[in-house]
Amino acid sequence: MKKVDISAYKVEKKVSLQNTPTATDLGANEKELKKKLEKVREKLGDFQDTLYAHGKYSVLVCLQGMDTSGKDSLIREVFKDFNVRGVQVYSFKVPTELELKHDYLWRHYIALPARGKFGVFNRTHYENVLVTRVHPEYIMGENIPGIDAVEDINDDFWDKRFDQINSFEKHIAENGTLIFKFFLHLSKEEQRQRLLRRLHLKRKNWKFSAGDLKERKLWNNYQDCYEDAINRTSKPHAPWYVIPADNKKSSRVIVASILLEVLTTYNDIAEPELEDKVKANIECYKQELENEN
Repeated sequence: MKKVDISAYKVEKKVSLQNTPTATDLGANEKELKKKLEKVREKLGDFQDTLYAHGKYSVLVCLQGMDTSGKDSLIREVFKDFNVRGVQVYSFKVPTELELKHDYLWRHYIALPARGKFGVFNRTHYENVLVTRVHPEYIMGENIPGIDAVEDINDDFWDKRFDQINSFEKHIAENGTLIFKFFLHLSKEEQRQRLLRRLHLKRKNWKFSAGDLKERKLWNNYQDCYEDAINRTSKPHAPWYVIPADNKKSSRVIVASILLEVLTTYNDIAEPELEDKVKANIECYKQELENEN
């Protein structure tokens, strides 16, 4: 099986989604991919224990992608070996009445992982420059000063919003949050097949929404918005990775491998040393416990 080459997926220069593959061959069959994922996620689980004990960093994993791109199943499979107390998953839906009474980043800020923990955003703060950009009328619900009509939402508005998102990520990165942003890059044909599967399989029917077909008609609009967002916000402290998502099993291996390889470069993340007094008396403590009746 081929080694996952991070540079093949990390966005370090301007990217064109139209010219970026949605499928890749890792040189492995399904059984081999499954085994590889099991090994990597076990190591990630061990790392999470160390991260918790160290207590100075948190990890934020952001997942974006078109409907059916595999976000839910990726979360289930990649984080399976984590201590449930060490990872928190948030799925951001349509903003609630309370959330709309705050600025658009508020609900994301309060969901950030605490030090020592992983946080996974299933759909993220980028929805505020994606779905709202495709449907600018949604912005009206935010009740923003100076935005009295859809016509007020111009290029300057989006420029400011991108600046705000970049500042938000820089702030949390400088305070110990390690940020990973993954775009699950799905082909339109593969989405069609997955939507059909939801309709053909009775146990999958509940996942289907007629709204999926309406949004599918706006595919090119979404691709343009994703491309612009990725190019404007992929930074060294908060990089984007464009992951080929037509094959779910390989996309999971790629995401898990990137997480493990990057996180293990942080040599300062280690279990804390025992106090000298405790360390000096370890043998005594062992003997005391072993001699208990």
